[in-house]
Amino acid sequence: MDQITGLADTLGKLLDAMNAQVTTAESCTGGGIAEAITRIAGSSVWFEAGYVTYSNAQKTRQLGVSEALFAQVGAVSQPVVEAMVSGAQRESGAR
Repeated sequence: MDQITGLADTLGKLLDAMNAQVTTAESCTGGGIAEAITRIAGSSVWFEAGYVTYSNAQKTRQLGVSEALFAQVGAVSQPVVEAMVSGAQRESGAR
């Protein structure tokens, strides 16, 4: 098991013990985090959804990131990451 898969497996065990789920919102990773998570058998119990929103238009459309936020701080910024996280949690309904 490679290091990334091992981390995903550890995450899954923690989430399962907490009866919690995870959702990913990715951009420059291109879905790699979600791919690593779904390598784990049984991950459908604790992995709810993955959003790959590389373009700003998709960040707005799928996750509700404000176009004004991009204009203020740029796409590669902490505020945009936080908006993506909020949108992914809201849209997926992950617990």
